[in-house]
Amino acid sequence: MHIDRIDLFHVAMPLISPWRTAYGEDATIDSLLCRMTSGSVEAWGESAPFAAPCYSPEWANGIFSLCRDWLAPQLVGKEVTSGADLQQRLSLFKGNSFAKAALDTAWWALRSRLENRPLHELLGATRTEVAVGADFGVLDSLDELLSGIGQAIANGFPRIKLKFRPGWDLPMLAAVRKQHLTHPIHIDCNSGYRITDLKLFQQADEFNLAMYEQPLNHDDVVDHAELQRQVRTPVCLDESVYNVRQAELAIRLKSCRFVNIKPGRIGGLTNAVAVHNLCQAAGIPCWVGGMLESAVGASLCVSLAMLDNFTYPADIFPSSRFYHEDLADPPLELIRLPDGTPGVRALSRLPEPNPDRLRKLTVQSAVVK
Repeated sequence: MHIDRIDLFHVAMPLISPWRTAYGEDATIDSLLCRMTSGSVEAWGESAPFAAPCYSPEWANGIFSLCRDWLAPQLVGKEVTSGADLQQRLSLFKGNSFAKAALDTAWWALRSRLENRPLHELLGATRTEVAVGADFGVLDSLDELLSGIGQAIANGFPRIKLKFRPGWDLPMLAAVRKQHLTHPIHIDCNSGYRITDLKLFQQADEFNLAMYEQPLNHDDVVDHAELQRQVRTPVCLDESVYNVRQAELAIRLKSCRFVNIKPGRIGGLTNAVAVHNLCQAAGIPCWVGGMLESAVGASLCVSLAMLDNFTYPADIFPSSRFYHEDLADPPLELIRLPDGTPGVRALSRLPEPNPDRLRKLTVQSAVVK
């Protein structure tokens, strides 16, 4: 397809309550929305690295500038024939997966519009519904956490994810397991620990968790391999798998037994599908994660999650979970699967930003044409 114009919007979306993890606290989600135009047809992509480079080395203001000054000019006025072609055109610029993801996801959404085909079908999916899990950040008290978990389990969520960091770790986990002995639970460490914390994870083995998500350094696959050799609980890589090459290394080193795939972190849907396929061939199950995107980005995650090797319940949330009012219309909502489990359904048409809300929440914008 011929790319005629790219519009970029750095937005800051206020959360209902702060999101606390091992790397800090966010009151807003800073994201980059990308509108890509071919002829009279346009579509939207999104990438949300947050306001500061704490989850990864990238941040919203940085990827806005990079896309405006370097990446988008590589595409505008060009005939971009595939996701692989887009990635090759951007490969001159090292790293910067979140920045590339904004453009890659917009390209796939635009292709969906031009071909009048649902995005999940273009990505190679055959199913149309998947289960989702419930997530809990670091809260003000254990009572608040336990109450929320109890409600989530009563509502049928098939697994629980708990943020895990120094000061909110083993005692918290013990309190949760005391009330919920067998329900599937895993912890997300957001790179908050090191291999010297091996004994802590060996102790956590006693809680029969589904996985340890990203326990060690954000860019590491070597120490994770050592940790996986010395614990019973499966290790899941998230931040460490930031491109296809890292996934290949993690598989070769046996650094993990699960992989969380986020389109933003991994450079877009093109790379997400490639990593999914690598893991499937290696017998490593995957699941789709999110970055608290608006319904624009969340719907892209929904489409990706329909692929066969995404077998663990996804991190995909209804808009109302984090936002009083989503930036995009329609907002993302959960459904009930036939067995009563909360889930999401593939969309025939992707959401787009509400113009008034977009103007209100935009920090800066740019046009490349």
